Amino acid sequence: MTRPSTDLFVGGGDTGRLMAQLDWADTPLGPVGGWPQSLRAAVRMVLSSRYPMLLLWGESYSQLYNDAYSALIGDKHPTALGDDVRVTLAEGWHVLAPLIEEAMATGVASWVPALQLLLERAGYREEAYFSVSHAPARDDDGRTVGVLTVCSEVTQQVVGERRLRLLRDLSVLGDGRTVDVDATGARLIDVIDGHPLDVPFAAIYLRDGTALRRVACTGGDKGHSRALPDAVELTDPGPPAYAWGLADAAEGRATQVTDVADRLPLPAGPWNDPVRTALALPLPSADEDQPLGVLLAGVSPSRGLDEAYRSFHQLLAQQISVALRNAQEYEEERRRIEAMAELDRVKTDFFANVSHEFRTPLTLILGPLTDALTDATAPLAAVQRERVETGWRNATRLLTLVNSLLTFSSLEAGRARSDARVVDLAALTAELAGVFRAAVERAGLTLEVSCPPLPRPVAVDPVNWERIVTNLLSNALKYTFIGRIRVTLDADDEEVRLTVADTGIGIAERDLPKLFERFHRVRGARSRSHEGTGIGLALVHELARLEGGDVRVTSQVGVGSRFTVTLPWSATHRTPVSGATPGGRGDAARAAVEEAVGWLTEPSDAVTEPDPATRTTTDELAGARILLADDNADMRAYLTRLLTAQGWRVRAVTDGQQAFDEIHRDVPDLVLTDVMMPVMDGFDLVRRLRADPATRALPVLVLSARAGGEASVEGLSLGADDYLVKPFAAAELVARIRASIRRARDRTPAAALGGEPVTAAAALAPPSHPTPVSPVKADPAAEPVRDAVVLAPTPADPDALGDLLDVGWTYPSEPTSAAALRRDVRGVLGELDVDTDVLEDLLLAASEAMNNAVEHAQRPSRPEVRVRVQLGGGLVRISVRDFGTWRDRRPAMDRGRGALLMNAYGDVRLVSTAEGTTVTIERRLG
Repeated sequence: MTRPSTDLFVGGGDTGRLMAQLDWADTPLGPVGGWPQSLRAAVRMVLSSRYPMLLLWGESYSQLYNDAYSALIGDKHPTALGDDVRVTLAEGWHVLAPLIEEAMATGVASWVPALQLLLERAGYREEAYFSVSHAPARDDDGRTVGVLTVCSEVTQQVVGERRLRLLRDLSVLGDGRTVDVDATGARLIDVIDGHPLDVPFAAIYLRDGTALRRVACTGGDKGHSRALPDAVELTDPGPPAYAWGLADAAEGRATQVTDVADRLPLPAGPWNDPVRTALALPLPSADEDQPLGVLLAGVSPSRGLDEAYRSFHQLLAQQISVALRNAQEYEEERRRIEAMAELDRVKTDFFANVSHEFRTPLTLILGPLTDALTDATAPLAAVQRERVETGWRNATRLLTLVNSLLTFSSLEAGRARSDARVVDLAALTAELAGVFRAAVERAGLTLEVSCPPLPRPVAVDPVNWERIVTNLLSNALKYTFIGRIRVTLDADDEEVRLTVADTGIGIAERDLPKLFERFHRVRGARSRSHEGTGIGLALVHELARLEGGDVRVTSQVGVGSRFTVTLPWSATHRTPVSGATPGGRGDAARAAVEEAVGWLTEPSDAVTEPDPATRTTTDELAGARILLADDNADMRAYLTRLLTAQGWRVRAVTDGQQAFDEIHRDVPDLVLTDVMMPVMDGFDLVRRLRADPATRALPVLVLSARAGGEASVEGLSLGADDYLVKPFAAAELVARIRASIRRARDRTPAAALGGEPVTAAAALAPPSHPTPVSPVKADPAAEPVRDAVVLAPTPADPDALGDLLDVGWTYPSEPTSAAALRRDVRGVLGELDVDTDVLEDLLLAASEAMNNAVEHAQRPSRPEVRVRVQLGGGLVRISVRDFGTWRDRRPAMDRGRGALLMNAYGDVRLVSTAEGTTVTIERRLG
């Protein structure tokens, strides 16, 4: 065997060494020594290049290539050296032949990017892509005898870009804005169906309770769907579910299925080879232990399942999961919105129905009241007329509120209509504004009205227009304290404009976007009254739109506001309705003015004294001083009449700030306050009074229209002595006031005995000398123990409690005090022959209260616990008072075993403030 002796293949790397060892004499090229110079030069160029190059020489297309090219053909190297390329690349020759033959025939080079080529270089029919250039190779005589091929594989780029397009297309659908989750799954599958080279088939399963439910699938002609289970019961999956890996994937484990061809004969890939492998992948969810569902995806038979392909499938599952979760959230949000809309509709219908029902009793209230006021044959006495007028005014106001609710509910339900009539809009507007003139001037403001005649006739609903003007003027008067209110009506070629401008408090820019929302109220805004429904401006907005117009507002804090209602001329040229004009023109405006006059009624600075004829010398509370705070003039007048009839002196103010200032000028015996008031509300007033040592013990009774446990708990937790919800019975209010004053005087005994009353500050002041550590039994005739806060509310018969016994002790805040308490309480109750079982129950409950006070009271202002025992009217009450802050703030009375024991042996109530906690245990005797 003759070996080449030349250095032609030196420096050609591994392939060059293999070529040097090859017996070229057995190839169509013959011995190396007989190769022409042109072939030698071409071989040297190929071997020296680091870029993949292939030289085809002669009629047999003998192959000569370098190391870089050998990596491209995989298992076909090194047998391809010197062999015919038509044999080596037989599977792809139908693609390469035209390009090579063209270069041989024409002598012109070609360039093809991303040429798809079938290769069998790794044991399967592989989908590969190459960028290829074919150039003619010439011999020493210049004849084309071969082809020089320069190529690079771009399979990863082509496949990667294709997969990224699929993921991008899926992400576009990931906003979840479809009808439901199933529809989203179908859309996702449709996108996957457009990429069969990467995902030959796919099925999406979603968790539905304890089952997996198939929501969509794709691949082939979709007839294969019968081979996939429609649903899988996860508690008992069955063989098909395990065979497809669904059960494992549902538990969060990705599974590879390798026998797909046996169950699902599906041709796929560029050359329709059967799918052999699939992946069952969990769809991630917020709960790592419970996937959202499973993605079953086929693997292309023309691509190897390498790390890149697996990563693509993971991204595919994540993208599908995101889209489905977004769809679920969107669907849940849509359901919430639908539920809220339904609730809103039901609420609107409820308001409409209730408002309708209100009209009948209101008619029967207003009718007789009007008759009584206008009956000349049986005139009312002055006192009775004042009472009836109060009832008539407030029944009229209630009717106005009912009408507003009816109108608003009709607007919300879409049932409202506009009965357009041709009206003199300028005259109507001026007339409605004139109704407010007296009230505006009474408030010390100037009302300016400029409503010149309009150039064209206008058709609007006069009732709706009256409500618009009335609400805007009422709103301006409520929030304007100095300056003027100006009403103008003008027009141009496009629209009619109603403008109501004021020099009031103005509106912050952040509140303007929500100003026309129903029930929206600007928090902390100064106003003449806190009363109102919060729908006035919302009603203006809806009525303006119903008339075909709109409303807008501009405002600046401290300067004023300007509301403008616009009506395009096109909206005012409607066909008027037939029939008589509805009566009651101006009624809504007059009712609004009546209400506004109540805001402007300032209480007298003088104290209202009781009628001497009503005083009784036997009433120990006669002459008690009551401070009344309420922003409603009729309520102030009613309460003043009611309380002065009891022989009490009453001073009335309109808000919490005035009440606070008045208290510091002259401390009353009791404060009676409303909650919702301008400037300072009732809760803020209580909070400030309790924070001031001089007024900490001042009795405060809260009146409010805010019903419900939360409102009363809030008031009592701030330190109010009592909380009464409107409407209330006069007798109940009087009884509660009496009880509160008596309890306060019990803590200031000089007043109770007819001497000079002791102020709240004096009652709260600590003793000048330390309290003895040992418990001391109080002499019943001596001064009772002073308490720093009001105890829990007294029973229904407070006057009898303490008739038989009222004693108190002060103990050190130590664990040993419970034993001393039991000894003292046993002594005083035992002398009164209290039943032994009842006594033991009370002792146990009182001991637990003492232990709780010692254990839980943190950072006490006084290192002591005060105990008071009262007996009378068949009732025993034991009060345990500490002066610390409770360490464990569980819900009321939820304080472990001690609370359970106390509740088991008596009726337990608790009042906790910043100054300490009082636990009251009561037990009925007999």
